[in-house]
Amino acid sequence: MSEQIKVGISDYKLTSAPNELATIGLGSCVGIALYAPKAKVGALSHIMLPDSSSFSDTSKWAKFANLALPKIVEELRVQTNETKILAKIAGGASMFSFTSESQTLQIGKRNIESVKATLKELNIPILSEHVGGKMGRSMFVDLNDFNVKVRMVNRDEFIL
Repeated sequence: MSEQIKVGISDYKLTSAPNELATIGLGSCVGIALYAPKAKVGALSHIMLPDSSSFSDTSKWAKFANLALPKIVEELRVQTNETKILAKIAGGASMFSFTSESQTLQIGKRNIESVKATLKELNIPILSEHVGGKMGRSMFVDLNDFNVKVRMVNRDEFIL
């Protein structure tokens, strides 16, 4: 029997098929689904911030893309003994309108850029993505086949 495992903000979970991973409320946050295809084991991370460089307290490392992704990927590789890990990402919306184009305020865009750069450094291909825009999303990851459903308010659900 499968279970839906929920992932909160600044958190991650790792599990295997037939379970499903889910996270809701991806506004400027980015959801990163990682998958070891042979073992059918996956992880879902709900990152809140692009990097930890301007924070003195990084004990809650799962909130930062630059800290969370390397640790989660390492855990996934150790657990599965697989080197080939795949990714799908969603989120990074610009939820608020600002008159300033300041990069500091563009947290969704910065989250997307940081996630992509970190995955590239880790040699993990992004198979598909649904990022940016102005609407929040929810992600549901099926670990049997790595289908990732994305839902947006008042929109059709679709598969990444």
